[in-house]
Amino acid sequence: MNETELRVVCKSCGAEVSPYVTECPYCGSRVRKRAPKLERRDGGLEATRTRRELRQGRRRERKEKRQARIAGRPLVTYALILIPAVALLVRIASGGDLEAFGAVVVPFDSGPWRFLTAQFAYLSVGYLFAVSLALAIFAPDLERRLGSPATAVLLVACGALGTVGAWAIEEQTGTFGAIAGGNGMALGAIAAWFVIRRPEATRLDEDLDSIGVLVCAAVILLLPVVVESAGFWSGITGGAIGALAGVVAARTLAKA
Repeated sequence: MNETELRVVCKSCGAEVSPYVTECPYCGSRVRKRAPKLERRDGGLEATRTRRELRQGRRRERKEKRQARIAGRPLVTYALILIPAVALLVRIASGGDLEAFGAVVVPFDSGPWRFLTAQFAYLSVGYLFAVSLALAIFAPDLERRLGSPATAVLLVACGALGTVGAWAIEEQTGTFGAIAGGNGMALGAIAAWFVIRRPEATRLDEDLDSIGVLVCAAVILLLPVVVESAGFWSGITGGAIGALAGVVAARTLAKA
């Protein structure tokens, strides 16, 4: 008797009984009016399913397939690339400046919400392309391992705390200008991915392209040389936050 045969529960005594009986063998109570018809399925005999059960089964299968397709898509990565792209197009079309689209300006005299929005404000398409490419390479694997909610919190925190770090240092040094863009988010994604993947690669004796990772990190780290709004300390702080979160995640995954 397989597991599917033990899914009828006697309402009188609560015992699990075969769906092929009409009376409970334990207490004698009537379980069903008549024994079900049997059909051969998967090499054995099983109770014939009603039309309602068939519809419910097909509906459940469609729902599970739909959930599996959604779970396999890096939706957070798509959103973190699409949101700043749309914002950049709107800014260019409207002729607005970075401050109007959420950038942090030093000296700071605006609302603290700008520390969250500054990572989505871009001055140029090239800056956005470099950050988006880094996210497209490293963020999907993070999302598969950590899940979409945890990945969203991690990357947004790297970008926001990176902006806070850059603002604090520039305020102290008396540097004036705008802080914008997601270089902190990008370096956070790279650092978290590397910290999580390195012990796995060592344990499974896999080759990890450390040089390629370092090149990607160096490109993001040097963006402030060509993009004034890409704060150098934004990248450093975001990368440090990502590395720290990666250490915690790696230990958690190792215990799972």
